[in-house]
Amino acid sequence: MDQVKAMRVFVRIYERSSFTLAAEDLNMPRATLTHSMNQLEARLGTRLLERSTRRVKPTLDGEAYYGRCVHLLAELEEAEHAFRSVAPKGRLRVDLHGTLAKHFVVPALPEFLARYPEIQLSMSEADRFVDLIQEGVDCVLRAGTLSDSSLIGRRVATLDQLTCASPAYLRKHGEPKSLDDLARHRAVNYVSRTTGKHFPFEFLVDGALQEVQIDGAVSVFGAEIYAASALAGIGLIQVPRYRVASQLAEGLLREVLPQFPPPPMPVSVLYPHNRHMSPRVRVFVDWLTGLFAQVGAAEAAAHLSK
Repeated sequence: MDQVKAMRVFVRIYERSSFTLAAEDLNMPRATLTHSMNQLEARLGTRLLERSTRRVKPTLDGEAYYGRCVHLLAELEEAEHAFRSVAPKGRLRVDLHGTLAKHFVVPALPEFLARYPEIQLSMSEADRFVDLIQEGVDCVLRAGTLSDSSLIGRRVATLDQLTCASPAYLRKHGEPKSLDDLARHRAVNYVSRTTGKHFPFEFLVDGALQEVQIDGAVSVFGAEIYAASALAGIGLIQVPRYRVASQLAEGLLREVLPQFPPPPMPVSVLYPHNRHMSPRVRVFVDWLTGLFAQVGAAEAAAHLSK
């Protein structure tokens, strides 16, 4: 096995902390990876990985060598792409925010796959923190404000949000006309998986953000049951407009306090800061940026038509 392939093997073993998982990712026999690592360590004259029956850990030399490998492999891939006009190819692992994937990304995927037929896309769905290095993921699509400094992000969209409830709930509790009225209302509260606390309701009042905590009997972790709880008449919710557009059109939900909308929700693509963006990731991020630009244009047109 040549040195470049050996470096790719080492990087994948390092990132997955496992010969077995790396072999699955690379579609190679585990014995081939073991042989490659033995040859690479012999060539370098140092041990890069400490093996045990439960986990693989890098040595100090392994830590240093990993950083150089990632840089060199990214430069090589970039050079091949630039000078040989090679179409991006290989496996691209992405983790997607579930409702964004369902409503926007997956319906448009045939166009991406037709444009880049040599990319094999592996998708997962989560609304949680993902360790991109440990889990072997190239990039993630997330909604909301992001604070993980270990990732580089590109914002691809900001989506309008609204406060809404079912007609049955509003008949029972009345429709709030001001933020003070919310003290007499009930909410379906969305719980942060990071802190375990309720996200406050947010409103823009004369351009300034105002947070309001609203009591409620039901707390949820998932986007689907959040909207379903509002449809059942349990309480007020705040969601991106696209999530409930059909229910609003059918009269199953009604917007309240439109004069005090929640701030728009940012949508971002993130990847590890210690990696150069590979051509595969770059074209996917560029495609997502264009896709959500169309979404933003459609939302703007919908507002103008009202």
